[in-house]
Amino acid sequence: MRPALLFIHGIGGPRDPEKECGSWLAALAVGARRAGHASVASALEHGGWADAAFAHYGDLFARPHAQGESAFRIGAGEDEELRHLLEEMIHLQLLVCPNEDERRVLQHARAELTSARQAQGSGDLVRRLVNVCTTLLALPGLQRGGQWVSGRIMAGHLAQVTRYLSRAEPDGDGRTLDERVRERVLALLGKDRSTVVVAHSLGTVVALEALYRHCGPVPLLVTLGSPIGMRTVVHSRLRPQPPATPDCVGRWLNYWDRDDIIAPRPLLERDILPNAHGGLPESDRVDSDGIWVHTATKYLAQPGVAGPVVEAVRLAAEEPSA
Repeated sequence: MRPALLFIHGIGGPRDPEKECGSWLAALAVGARRAGHASVASALEHGGWADAAFAHYGDLFARPHAQGESAFRIGAGEDEELRHLLEEMIHLQLLVCPNEDERRVLQHARAELTSARQAQGSGDLVRRLVNVCTTLLALPGLQRGGQWVSGRIMAGHLAQVTRYLSRAEPDGDGRTLDERVRERVLALLGKDRSTVVVAHSLGTVVALEALYRHCGPVPLLVTLGSPIGMRTVVHSRLRPQPPATPDCVGRWLNYWDRDDIIAPRPLLERDILPNAHGGLPESDRVDSDGIWVHTATKYLAQPGVAGPVVEAVRLAAEEPSA
């Protein structure tokens, strides 16, 4: 039986899908309890209620025959795209960041990027981009969150966004990296039942493009910390153009946190066309505790996020399978 709830992760390395699914469900239970769904929260905490699956693809980004940090190194031709990504991230975050200490970190990183523009040779540019990421790790949220232990790992993971959108890195059968990533998602979707899709970070880009090819009903698409609105490196490179809400999606809720540096342009309804039913993204802000707010579990623990997910999954789970 196909899941009534599908989770799709963002940037990072390989994941244990069973463990990650449990972690996301546990966070959803916290948010459900806060939203007044105590019975659902209790069922989730004991491994029941939700027929859920976790779509994972982080292993596809590992470089062949490489281990550790080098498995996610920046490859030839990816340095300029990463520079553009970092420039837009920093620029947009400076527009909304009120904290002077954090602004100084961002301004320092921006100055390093200006120097990186003048770098001679790919190796020099990569070193400077790693230095920029190291500087950004001084931001309190990134520092305390522990998502990345070094600027090099952060740079390699952020480069996954541009690697996906480059439509390159074919395998032996000619399938590009982005195609292989979407196949992981589509394999867990089917036409036989409604599925609520919750996607995070790069996973929101993957979900959007995968759902264009999906014919089954998706009563609710939830995007968390999405970079879709980043005009320079993401929005203009989505397929197809211009980007629109997939026709299979009944409702699209997009959540952002002001302190989330990965999602600095939050109002997707300004950047996405409606689908055949007039559906547009509905963006809403959430406020976490300020310690690395970009994680999917931080978002799912918010009552404003968990409440609509619980209600949509309940309806989807009650539908008879074909």
